[in-house]
Amino acid sequence: MPDSGSDTPARSKTAIVRLVVRRDVGLREKVTYRMLYETCARADELLGVNIEDLNLSGRQCPVKAKGARAVRRQGQAREDYATETVYWDAGTARLLPRLIGERTRGPLLVTHRRPGPGKTLTPRDVCPDAGMARLSYGQLRALPDRHTCIGGEEGTGWGPHEFRVSGLTRLGEQGASLLLFMAKSRHKSVSAARRTSSPARPLSPTSPASSPPATAAADGGHGEAPDRAVRGFAVPIGLKRPALRVTGGRRRLPRDEWWCGA
Repeated sequence: MPDSGSDTPARSKTAIVRLVVRRDVGLREKVTYRMLYETCARADELLGVNIEDLNLSGRQCPVKAKGARAVRRQGQAREDYATETVYWDAGTARLLPRLIGERTRGPLLVTHRRPGPGKTLTPRDVCPDAGMARLSYGQLRALPDRHTCIGGEEGTGWGPHEFRVSGLTRLGEQGASLLLFMAKSRHKSVSAARRTSSPARPLSPTSPASSPPATAAADGGHGEAPDRAVRGFAVPIGLKRPALRVTGGRRRLPRDEWWCGA
């Protein structure tokens, strides 16, 4: 279900999995589609990822932040950018080692042919091990359209941004917490994150799985604090929660026992 503030359609997880497992979809395209969906990253962010930036064991890598401006410092030969971290799941983790192969550095997503003699590229955009150029946004945009176009007509297939919208919509439909959603989408404001989430399942400050209704004990009015957040922080599982105090018919937490989860 697409978000209310965007015309980009959201694809179901089943449709994306069926696209990835197709035999006519190459390994590079499988990794690209999986990574776009699982990381909820923007296409241009993944295109700038290098192999040496990947943390395969931690399933994460830094990407250039949206709207980041270049800052050239004294004594440095190249420009530095503000980075953000994206995370992927098991599907991408299984495919990444096969795509990387024997390469140790250079762009992660590269073309299948070497750049022509008339094309000028920076050393950072060429793989030193294979000699292939970094995949451009125009080339990436044509990949899902070619595999999902209707009747072979160009421009009728999916776009790369649909994978990000699909991943974020699925998080909203599952009732993900607002903190998890913003960590995945990397929105700067809460209002922007709520607009991107699915309108059918609005975001809550904490996850429904950890937010059962509060109950007070009948004897004396004391009981355990609910699993939901206290003062906006989620209570970690397995830690002792302070008791609630009933004052004037309202359950209140003593000021010296306020719980602030890490």
